[in-house]
Amino acid sequence: MDNPIWSYFFRPPQEKKANLELLKALPVFANLSTGELILVERVLHERQYGTGEIVFNEGEPGAGMYIVKKGEVSITKRIAGEKSLHLAMIPEKSFFGEIALLDEIPRSASAISATDTVLFGFSKPDLENILERNSRLGSKIVMNLSRLVNQRLIKANENLEKLQLELTILKEQMGK
Repeated sequence: MDNPIWSYFFRPPQEKKANLELLKALPVFANLSTGELILVERVLHERQYGTGEIVFNEGEPGAGMYIVKKGEVSITKRIAGEKSLHLAMIPEKSFFGEIALLDEIPRSASAISATDTVLFGFSKPDLENILERNSRLGSKIVMNLSRLVNQRLIKANENLEKLQLELTILKEQMGK
């Protein structure tokens, strides 16, 4: 079946169950009931990418987050003009790009499929629609996103502090 609408409704029950288990394991959807997870699963957009295919480029508008159902995605950042720095490998059963659900800032890095990959897209309009139709569910998701962003900010601050300390020690050693 090539029609995505028909293929959604006629998905085998074991695939639907696996999708719900995937969502349940992600911190973005923590503490959601099975019924709430079903509502989220219904709005996800499944897309397949071949190895090396670009999911999004740095600088493009962020439209939403992605969940890796199958495969891996490489996150890279341009530095010094044309050079590219590998930042992370996003494994199966993980997610990336979640900031785009909260803010419409340009993508801070690029995402490229490292293998043949199947992703679920969860867009900002999908989240806004959930907030409008089911404010309790939408609020749970937004609170989970806020916690994630907060945890990552704390980690970034810790890393910055560590780097500053290492630079201070290095300067002192060079000054001797």
